[in-house]
Amino acid sequence: MTESPAQLIDAKIAALGDWRADTLTQLRQLILAADDGVIETWKWDGPVWECGGILCTGETYKAKVKLTFPHGAALADPKGLFNASLEGKVRRAIDFGPQDKVDAAAFQALIKAAMKFNGDKR
Repeated sequence: MTESPAQLIDAKIAALGDWRADTLTQLRQLILAADDGVIETWKWDGPVWECGGILCTGETYKAKVKLTFPHGAALADPKGLFNASLEGKVRRAIDFGPQDKVDAAAFQALIKAAMKFNGDKR
């Protein structure tokens, strides 16, 4: 039996077993709560959240949790959440370290902006 994307994401989070698990869990909850149309998929050996196209991918490294928005350069980011991949012409990312706190309202606004971008390009 093949595991669902949600089961694969659950297993990845469980395997982390440290602050990265807590951070990824919180981000996942905020992404899923942004809209009923958000779905979880599993690509490139990690979680991907989609709604009319990819919203963001989730990657974990030893010192950070990274969310990459494939069209981040086109999104308004009034709170300055994007802090990585800023030199790219298309994508942007947010790196969360062990001490970083998530601005839930600003993050969900960014997710909703990505959903709107995906809807507008269709």
